[in-house]
Amino acid sequence: MPDQRARLVVKVTCGVEAPERLNQALSVAATALAAGVEVSLWLTGEATWVAVPGRAGDLDLPYAAPLADLLDALLAEGRVTVCGQCAARRELTEADLVGGAEIRGAAAFVEEVMAEGARSLVY
Repeated sequence: MPDQRARLVVKVTCGVEAPERLNQALSVAATALAAGVEVSLWLTGEATWVAVPGRAGDLDLPYAAPLADLLDALLAEGRVTVCGQCAARRELTEADLVGGAEIRGAAAFVEEVMAEGARSLVY
């Protein structure tokens, strides 16, 4: 029997320069995860830095869940991916990222968003 669990792919393209959008993306992803949805978070552009140890704590947004806590939840129960080109432009390797985060390319992103039953959001 095929897996009928709902799937959500969230791609975030901004970093701390757009704190509300960044936090909203991770909040939505973590909320979906808590609701039983299979979640894949893609960090691209300046959001790439969120996957570097200690960097998620750099964002302090009033009335918002701490970014580091949201990231921890997604690492524990979901999938966190850093864009391959984005990592290369920042001279980052998987060894530079928090445990559980991985680097994958555009083909993997397309495969995820085109999977049957998948929904995607871009922030």
